[in-house]
Amino acid sequence: QVQLVESGGGLVQAGGSLRLSCAASGRTFSTYVMGWFRQAPGKEREFVAALWKSGSITYYADSVKGRFTISRDNAKNTVYLQMNSLKPEDTAVYYCAADRFPNGIAAQVRFAYEYHYWGQGTQVTVSS
Repeated sequence: QVQLVESGGGLVQAGGSLRLSCAASGRTFSTYVMGWFRQAPGKEREFVAALWKSGSITYYADSVKGRFTISRDNAKNTVYLQMNSLKPEDTAVYYCAADRFPNGIAAQVRFAYEYHYWGQGTQVTVSS
């Protein structure tokens, strides 16, 4: 069982930056793939970024590539999402997710239904 708690959301002007954090419980954090998803009002939850267990392989949605960076600190059981050059269309509730991906199929990291554990979400609002 993993519990995830996000923090760091808020209101920022377009072009600004925010860093989201997701703190995980448990002693096996390094065995989990960590993902970030977001959901805007009236839209489906969409993939933002993911980081494989070792922390050496990252995945990004095309819409955030070059602007967002996912990282993890296994000693602190925390995953981060550094968001730069924010745009109004980045406005959404951002969710942290975790799963062990036992089949080791990296292509699955972009699909929300593959993750068993979710945080409560943190609101990010980007004003124009």
